[in-house]
Amino acid sequence: MGYLKRGAAKAKIWGQMVAGVGIVLCAILAASVSAKADQSVFRPFPQHQDYQQGALLPSRWSQAQRDDDVRAFYQQWKADYLRKVDSSSGDVQYRVTFGHEQPERTVSEGQGYGMMIAVLMAGADLDARTIFDGLWRFARQWPSDIDPRLMGWQVPPSKDGNDSAFDGDADIAFALLMAADQWGDATYLTAARTVIAAIGERTIGPDSRLPLLGDWVDPNGKEYDQWGTRPSDFMPEHFAAFKRATGDPLWEEVRLRVLEVAKRLQRDVSPNTGLLPDFAIKEPEGQVHPAPPNYLEGYYDTAFYFNAARVPWRIASHALISGDPHAAEIARKMASWMRARTGGDPGVIQSGYMLSGLPLPYESENSTLFVAPMAVASMLLPGDYGAQEWLDDLYANIRDRHMDYYEDSVTLLCMLVLSGNSWSPAGR
Repeated sequence: MGYLKRGAAKAKIWGQMVAGVGIVLCAILAASVSAKADQSVFRPFPQHQDYQQGALLPSRWSQAQRDDDVRAFYQQWKADYLRKVDSSSGDVQYRVTFGHEQPERTVSEGQGYGMMIAVLMAGADLDARTIFDGLWRFARQWPSDIDPRLMGWQVPPSKDGNDSAFDGDADIAFALLMAADQWGDATYLTAARTVIAAIGERTIGPDSRLPLLGDWVDPNGKEYDQWGTRPSDFMPEHFAAFKRATGDPLWEEVRLRVLEVAKRLQRDVSPNTGLLPDFAIKEPEGQVHPAPPNYLEGYYDTAFYFNAARVPWRIASHALISGDPHAAEIARKMASWMRARTGGDPGVIQSGYMLSGLPLPYESENSTLFVAPMAVASMLLPGDYGAQEWLDDLYANIRDRHMDYYEDSVTLLCMLVLSGNSWSPAGR
């Protein structure tokens, strides 16, 4: 998962050099976002987007029922994981808790999820902008020690310091672009461009054009480098939005590269399943393969596990919104295999698989984290041969089932897609 502790060697010297400047920058950016809730919303929930032609939506429930499902899930999510923070400055801050067992802890991944959710629920929740601004202030309160334009990956930090995780910062930047569209405030766009610049400079491989694990990675390091990546950080719709917002051709290169690597992994490593691993390595010569066990977080780093479970949602969302045929092919392959593997029964989807398709031992739980993203990918299946029934069964499995912070946050974001209420920012 994006929130587990990462490897050892981290380049802190650059961070110490810019820390003073970065702290001032963080204060300016945080102050630039108004604390006052503005009820003027330009894309209020529900939005009912037109996705790629032929895309399926759950059909056993009306559009109004699907909207109500999202509202109900959101209210429970807020009650379980959103917390107001006492701030010495007096500004309202919010954080997303790590869950029921570690409620005192927050990770940048959660802040990114929360910011995207708050923007998408504006209109349904009159406090959405107050919540969004509070989440953003909290993120700025805890900058990375290496590049203070990015958020430190965990709060409270460890005694060894705090660096960034790619997914949290990418979601935060995407959410800021959405906020600029939602509330018509250019300060969000300015803030987004600052975060996007930092992501590009510090967490994209200069040669690989792949997301690094965080700003702590030396692109030419010995243990971790620019060729080691996490497929759940393959966020092609984010990269397309970053390109629109900045005009920087880097982001189109990154978008194309992550789709290329995903397709190569499916072709060369998982031709029967299409599953991607938690961590992957692209050799400079072009070959791709899963990272070895215990590469970063655990023995199943080489498998389709609690990081890679998000891949079907990330890739399929891009296909649904943009119509990209390569993203659609990647997502469709995973969804087709899962449907065949389970005999069309979402209740037997397990929490992790080898890339060959064998279920991981001791991981039999039917987690919504593995069901919800696969439901989004299944929206791209051809609407014959029972695909609609499969999608409806997937949706029925998740629509009112709550687990913990990670599962519920991803499930809510997937339900926003499944209900037709997810959209991408214009970036201008």
